Amino acid sequence: MPFLPTPIPDLLVFEPRVWKDERGYFFEAFNASTFKEAGIQTVFVQDNQARSTFGVLRGLHYQLEPHAQAKLVRVLEGEVLDVVVDIRNDSPTYGQCFCIRLSAENKKQLYIPRGFAHGYVVLSDTAEFFYKCDNFYSKEHEGGIHYNDPDLKIDWEIDLDQAILSDKDKILPYFGAHRGARKP
Repeated sequence: MPFLPTPIPDLLVFEPRVWKDERGYFFEAFNASTFKEAGIQTVFVQDNQARSTFGVLRGLHYQLEPHAQAKLVRVLEGEVLDVVVDIRNDSPTYGQCFCIRLSAENKKQLYIPRGFAHGYVVLSDTAEFFYKCDNFYSKEHEGGIHYNDPDLKIDWEIDLDQAILSDKDKILPYFGAHRGARKP
């Protein structure tokens, strides 16, 4: 089975089988039957792609119901550190982070169910990031958590003085301020 569990329930690493020969390689990046066999019946409705340079940090973002999104993320070129935070109110791993290096070379993907904040930082000179979503984006339902929240203690693997952030991401609220209410 190409799915590997993580310490956070329902968050899965997908390692596709890659066939290589003298011509190059081939693999199935997504197959609905393979995902269904693993218990994932997500229907993806939108694909997104972003190109960024070293140090670009995007996140941590999420969508509120009824526009919450499950995602399948991967890197087409370069390498990123992908980071998720469990923000599901009823989860025993609420507030826990998971980080993984995704690259064009390792071809790993991360299946992120609804209820997670998500972000990434580019570790290579450039990176092409691709992800599938199971719900359409809604500006009115977007939310976020500050990338450098002291309670989350995320190691972004770069000097944060080199991080390139959007103005929006610089002013996102801290997760710790919401911990008592158990909702971001």
